[in-house]
Amino acid sequence: MRRLLALLAVLPLAACGEADMSDQPRAKTWDRNGFFPQAMTMRHPVAGTVPRNDPAKPAVQPASITETLLARGRERYGIYCTPCHGASGDGRGIIVARGFPSAGQLTTERQRTASADDLYHAISEGHRAMYGMGQMIPSADRWAIIAYVRALQRSQDTEVAGLPPEDRAKLEASR
Repeated sequence: MRRLLALLAVLPLAACGEADMSDQPRAKTWDRNGFFPQAMTMRHPVAGTVPRNDPAKPAVQPASITETLLARGRERYGIYCTPCHGASGDGRGIIVARGFPSAGQLTTERQRTASADDLYHAISEGHRAMYGMGQMIPSADRWAIIAYVRALQRSQDTEVAGLPPEDRAKLEASR
């Protein structure tokens, strides 16, 4: 009886040929397929399916910088950019302190004069040691980050005399 059970347990394995398992027929998206109605391989999504947003889908550059856009840019910068570029854009983030190649300073004259499109491309596709973040950061958030980087750039090395009177008064009061 034991031998019969052992034989029955091993018998199904003998029916599996390795070549058959590794080389199975499959259908490509646009192939005809008689198994499905209308002989279509590609199926319509199930009713109620929520579409996935494509972060690589381009958004237009905002016409103006708003407080909401800057707040979003600051938040996203803190998540995606601070580890390498640091909170002030000095290129000394936490991973640089741990041995990763130094990230570029975002407050240099070269970066200040770079176009917004150049910065957008660098965030999307990467630049030198920087990885492309286009698949992780939605397009609208990339524009928000650029707006925040521009604010960071203006905040560095700014002459006190160039500040509006109310900001100068706040600065003097904080001393």
